[in-house]
Amino acid sequence: MVEQRIRVGIDTGGTFTDVVALDENTGRMVTTKTPSTPANPADGFLAGIDKVLALLGIAPAQAGAALSAVSHGTTVATNQLLEGRVDVIGFITTAGFEFLLEIARQSVPDGYGNSYFWVKPDRIVPVDRVRTVEGRLDYTGAEVRPFDEVGARRVAQWFRDQGIDTVGVCFLHSYANPTHEERMRQILAEVHPECVVSISSQVLREYREYERAMTTLVDAAVKPKVARYVNAIAQRLQAFTAASAQEPGRTDRVVPFYVMKSNGGVLSAEEVVHQPITTVLSGPAAGALGAALIASNAGFDRVLTCDGGGTSTDVSVVIGGEPTLTTEGSVGAFPSKIPMIDVVTVGAGGGSIAWISADGALKVGPRSAGADPGPLCYRRGGTDVTITDAHLVLGRIPAHLLGGEIPLGVDEARAGLVELAGRLALSVPDCAKGVLEISAWNQANALRQITLKRGLDVRDFVLTTFGGSGSLLLCRLIDILGLQGVLVPPSPGNVSAFGLLTVDVKNDYVQTAIAKHRELKPDDVRAVLDTLTEQAADALRREGFAPAERRFVPTADLRYFGQAFEVRVPLAAPVDEASVEQAAQAFHDAHRSLYGYDFRGDSAQEVEWVNLRVSGIGPITRPQLNRLPARDGSAERARTGSRDVCFDEGYQPADLYWRPDLAPGDEVRGPAIIEEFGSTVPLHPGFVARVDDFGNLLISTEGRQL
Repeated sequence: MVEQRIRVGIDTGGTFTDVVALDENTGRMVTTKTPSTPANPADGFLAGIDKVLALLGIAPAQAGAALSAVSHGTTVATNQLLEGRVDVIGFITTAGFEFLLEIARQSVPDGYGNSYFWVKPDRIVPVDRVRTVEGRLDYTGAEVRPFDEVGARRVAQWFRDQGIDTVGVCFLHSYANPTHEERMRQILAEVHPECVVSISSQVLREYREYERAMTTLVDAAVKPKVARYVNAIAQRLQAFTAASAQEPGRTDRVVPFYVMKSNGGVLSAEEVVHQPITTVLSGPAAGALGAALIASNAGFDRVLTCDGGGTSTDVSVVIGGEPTLTTEGSVGAFPSKIPMIDVVTVGAGGGSIAWISADGALKVGPRSAGADPGPLCYRRGGTDVTITDAHLVLGRIPAHLLGGEIPLGVDEARAGLVELAGRLALSVPDCAKGVLEISAWNQANALRQITLKRGLDVRDFVLTTFGGSGSLLLCRLIDILGLQGVLVPPSPGNVSAFGLLTVDVKNDYVQTAIAKHRELKPDDVRAVLDTLTEQAADALRREGFAPAERRFVPTADLRYFGQAFEVRVPLAAPVDEASVEQAAQAFHDAHRSLYGYDFRGDSAQEVEWVNLRVSGIGPITRPQLNRLPARDGSAERARTGSRDVCFDEGYQPADLYWRPDLAPGDEVRGPAIIEEFGSTVPLHPGFVARVDDFGNLLISTEGRQL
């Protein structure tokens, strides 16, 4: 008998938990969704496993034997930062640098020129919770003044007395020499053993004190919650699978449990609790990877992704089948200088709340009703109008979710909109359309931010929409941005969970090593890369990968001397004079592509090397996407009826289609609503949806075909 090997991807969002299971023996894939359980996320997590295994005909008693691995994407850290819910934390830095966070960087919002004033946002740690310790290193890591252990103990005692149990440590130039920070961590462990500590030399070994300090503090801020969450899930998962493995003669085994990271890889739960900042864009990263594979398989190599959930919408760029990477990302108001898929997140999810500002303007988000109590239409005690309520009242979504599992209250949503519309002196339909228009522009501005501000023309791209709410505004986005069209994958609500089945185990290591190109010695580069490679190899060994399975990818961050930003380029092995020069030429090419110019051949503009990086990769087998068989007839076979829907004008009849009954070659013309288990596509008048060979919906304006 062939041993069952079921690999499961689970993406827990603010409203729903999405699940995809892959039978590694047959290649069969099944998807489902279940409500998230914010009070105890493990409940929704395990309910999702039960549900998806049942679809494969596997009873709960067989789960322990059947599961080969579980990969998990979580928005715990993302939502905590996006909504600004940061607990009390402290900051320890070098004496004389106590105002490091106050000085920060000059960063003014885009709307500043249209405002009367701008108030600098609150610091993640106010100055009264910052303490300093004497001791100094220079930029090479050499000790200029010894570390003040007496002062360090006094600082640790102060945090203990104040009841501050989470602390970030960032000393000057510790990227070059971590000894002072490591000693500070030891003292905190001795004096204040309950304290959760993050040190910058472990979180980010790069220069630039503000970014390193902020990244370390974000790591500290999310560490308690992420650690509790991941540990609780891991314990429940192992208890669940151990209890189910009751076959005679079989010993209990531990099911590998991986957590998605922002860099496009996964890491075991045991390891990720030590570097929780790497999960800040966990769910969005998985979605971008899943969408990249689907769009590339359909023949599109320049793609924008739009992942709409219950709390937020996440957008990214895919070129040549690969999402772009960055180390300049942020979540909400918090910069996080770690390797991550280049995702822009905005508070525009299905649960985002509509509200009226002090000057009487209608606003939407970033605050979300989440899953509990949720939108008004959930009838769980919600008190605020949300984007979902507006869609429901306009008829753009059915009066239920998940194929009827969750009924929605149209009357409750309408009552909330009546009150909101009255305060704005609008009709209910106009108020609901206004909520959705603002939401569409929030999403459009995020897509512009990730394209135009990076030197890309948004009109050159196809948009891929997914997530439970990601496809609800796609027609408006085509109009606003002038897009070629939109691709909506099958089961779009589960693309992030699908993405979890496509990613490798991956860890990134970095070391600042500044040198001018003409003075660079390949031996010095090799020495740093060898150290980083050893760290990566050790991490992959702990993850269970044999030496022959491990892969290492070196890269370098270069810039023109005097610039304040770098460009990452590949670094070929073996590292010698030729590969170093090849990297410099790749930098010139990348700089021209990004900024429209380069200084190749200009002896007055030297190239400078800044950071060296190594990514350690443990590969997995990706699922295959197969063509669907043709079916007789037309889209009429999928038509289930009609209902009145309000699009741009008043209410009008719109045909309803059940997407699983559509087949390759079918066409649906608006006004129409295309429904499936986990999501809905409102097709406005003047738009057409075509089904391709892989079951994707290709949507464009009439007269234009993708």
